[in-house]
Amino acid sequence: MTQTPTPSAPEAPVTPAAPEAFVNRIFAIKTTSKQERTVADNILKAIDTKATDIKVTSIIVPNELQGYVLVETPEQRNRIEQLVEMIAHARVVTKGETNLAEVGHFLIPKPVVSGIEEGTIVELIAGPFKGEKAVVKRVDSAKEEITVELYESVVPIPITVRGDNVRVVEKFSDQK
Repeated sequence: MTQTPTPSAPEAPVTPAAPEAFVNRIFAIKTTSKQERTVADNILKAIDTKATDIKVTSIIVPNELQGYVLVETPEQRNRIEQLVEMIAHARVVTKGETNLAEVGHFLIPKPVVSGIEEGTIVELIAGPFKGEKAVVKRVDSAKEEITVELYESVVPIPITVRGDNVRVVEKFSDQK
């Protein structure tokens, strides 16, 4: 009696092994004062022109963190130190590393009018009334505009300006 080969079940397709996952680290690079944007642009330029083989996933230049640029990379700290040596105005890589959870709040933009409330004294820093002090009468958070009245004007005229065109001089306090 001869045995007929039974048709075997088709083999499941072999899935390729998952590529090695890169664990991105975030390093803070200390920069010359007021040169954060220049350092970020120079890092981007070095990567785009293939002047370096160092991989950088993202560059963050938060306004709240003056003097520092955050770089996300799968590379080790010593490789980022090599990058810093090539970049003008970049000083040193700070010790340690951070993760996205610690710097995530820098990625969420704050409203321009946050911290400004009615009664606050502001100075206009742009427009025809530049340099004038004014009292905030109304804040429109949705449009990021505030309505002010000039501090030393004889006739109170309400003026609506963008929130980024003012600088807070004195906060309003509920002291009685």
